[in-house]
Amino acid sequence: MPAVLVHGVPDTAELWAPIRDRLARADVVAVRLPGFAAPVPDGFPCTKEAYVEWLVGELEAVGPPVDLVGHDWGSLLAQRVVTTRPELVRTWALADGAVSPVFSWHELATQWQTPGVGEQIVELMTPDAVAAALRAAEHPDPDGAAARIDDGMKRAVLALYRSAVDLATEWLPAAGRPGPPGRVFWGARDAYGPPTFGQAAAERADAPYVELDAGHWSLLERPDDAVPVLEELWREA
Repeated sequence: MPAVLVHGVPDTAELWAPIRDRLARADVVAVRLPGFAAPVPDGFPCTKEAYVEWLVGELEAVGPPVDLVGHDWGSLLAQRVVTTRPELVRTWALADGAVSPVFSWHELATQWQTPGVGEQIVELMTPDAVAAALRAAEHPDPDGAAARIDDGMKRAVLALYRSAVDLATEWLPAAGRPGPPGRVFWGARDAYGPPTFGQAAAERADAPYVELDAGHWSLLERPDDAVPVLEELWREA
């Protein structure tokens, strides 16, 4: 039962290096979402539902049940899998991304979702501009993340966000839904969603809430704090 790590936007599987370097276990798979430094299959629409179906296929391929960990959009996808295909998951951990009754999109997301405006925004996403923005938001590797953004990722980002305008209603999980054990991590200074988002998601899932002294990339900014929580979750499952 491997651990499967799912990155978010605008990241790639390289994001998980601080976590992987500290884990005692070796059975860890960091998946690459199509379009994010990875090929996009023919006909793949890069919508939220397409990414969920793709992730389900990845989990089935590695051998469920898995210990599923997601960050940002990876967390949203993981949450959806847990609430729709719980038999694939032994444990789950969400970080800085979760749907709850208080969820709402941040300003950049709404810009990407707006036809015309989104295209203008991604044109401005030069490596220097993105690195500066990520650095200000406390990304653990702003230069590396910015260097991996290409036109394919930009197209995937627009398609994904535009498929998710009504995410708050379409993917709202049922309260207290029975399922595998989990944790919800959140950064105290998350610039894209306040800690109340994580607290509400944890309460709805009846799961412990873990707040870290970090920004949006909480697990990766504070891996020495996050890894013991993950390993405790896995031991107790």
